[in-house]
Amino acid sequence: RSEAHACARELAAMAKESGACAVVVTGGEPLLHDLGPLTEALHEAGMEVWLETSGAGTWSGSFDWVCLSPKQHHPPVEENYGHADELKVVIHSRKDLEWAEACAGKVKNGCRLYLQPEWGVRKRIVPVVVEYIKRNPQWGLSLQTHKYIEIQ
Repeated sequence: RSEAHACARELAAMAKESGACAVVVTGGEPLLHDLGPLTEALHEAGMEVWLETSGAGTWSGSFDWVCLSPKQHHPPVEENYGHADELKVVIHSRKDLEWAEACAGKVKNGCRLYLQPEWGVRKRIVPVVVEYIKRNPQWGLSLQTHKYIEIQ
């Protein structure tokens, strides 16, 4: 345990040295790991800590902002919906809009709602998503901007 805390403090020092004011914990599924030591060290270093997660793992850590991006094939642990400040649902087909609405019904009031067209089918699905948002203005549009400007 003390090794995890030492490693977390080292990572927090590196993050602080970078000049950033916030850290986004993401990639793979972060909740597969105990994030408590890392988030504690980052907060002690004076940084904001944000999380992007599918919510499929056990909750750990303390975050200033949580983006929940649920996956149908491995849905979130039910209690994790309550942590979401932002819900971002990737849309591959029209049927995914039903999944998005079901997820939206589980988050707390005030949670921001976003639909993100799947990059691989963007030509077909962007018009569907945009039309849906026009009819359902509680939803916003999320785009993988880095892919549009070719930063992989």
